[in-house]
Amino acid sequence: MALYIAVLAVALLGSCWGAPPLDSDPAAYDLENYDEDSDTWDLNSYGETFDYDDLDEKIEVGTVAPPPVVTQPPPAIAPEDYMEEVTLPPRTTKPPVLPTLDFLGPGLFGPGTGLGMPTCLLCVCISGSVYCDDADLTEIPPLPKDTTHFYARFNKITQVKAKDFLNLNQLKRIDLTGNQIATLGEEAFLSLPQLQELLLADNKVQALPGLPATMRHIDIRNNRLKTTAMHREGFKDMKDLQFLYLSGNQLDYIPGPLPESLRVVHLQNNNIQSLNQDTFCNSHDMNYIRKALEDIRLDGNPVDVNKYPQAYVCLPRLPVGTPH
Repeated sequence: MALYIAVLAVALLGSCWGAPPLDSDPAAYDLENYDEDSDTWDLNSYGETFDYDDLDEKIEVGTVAPPPVVTQPPPAIAPEDYMEEVTLPPRTTKPPVLPTLDFLGPGLFGPGTGLGMPTCLLCVCISGSVYCDDADLTEIPPLPKDTTHFYARFNKITQVKAKDFLNLNQLKRIDLTGNQIATLGEEAFLSLPQLQELLLADNKVQALPGLPATMRHIDIRNNRLKTTAMHREGFKDMKDLQFLYLSGNQLDYIPGPLPESLRVVHLQNNNIQSLNQDTFCNSHDMNYIRKALEDIRLDGNPVDVNKYPQAYVCLPRLPVGTPH
């Protein structure tokens, strides 16, 4: 009876839960005599009713490891005497551009002078001395006003104009040795109040213009100078003249009178044919002695030095000449 009441209670509750109605026969719920139906509870065939295809995908489980450590090789150390060869691209060489002078431009250093570039860039200027040796010059370049010594040897200068040394009041020495100078302006040197040395050796000079009385050293060797193209008594007033070099020209006689200060006079290899008694001595004063003049050269001339003993009786030494 108690079992019946329990089943009835379950049935009532099941109706409340919306469950399907139970069989009212209590015999149907005889749990003690309940026989399991093996076909109904076949667990072996349970898997056949479920689709496991969705589970075929495999899930790979990995581990997050730190990145591998890259070991750098030690830097290569070059030996001390190692020199790396570097191939440079070929350089294009251009011919050098020689500086040019513009003598018609405005004055840079003095009146009437002009330059494409300053002379002290073309030449070398050191403490008043200007060196333009072997600079391929064809004219005298404009010079700084404080120039005292000017050297332009071994160039291609063909003439010296009157304005080339204008207003160079401190100029003492001009050396134009080894050029192609044929013409000297008549006033080219007279305007130089302190000029002492003029060197024009190895040129083509045919006439010697007037020179200032301050001269001490004149060198006009190996030119084409003629006696008729020189100023008469041109050396007379040069009280300080000591060295006079006129060898290798076309002189017919010795240009005199020569100043008392003269120590050396070279006249070899000219066309001198005779001597005057007063060229070196004073024929009116037999006691006159010329002590300063010690070096006279007349060799290479057609003159016979033995024929003119009175011309050098006042000299401390006889001149070097060619006896015939």
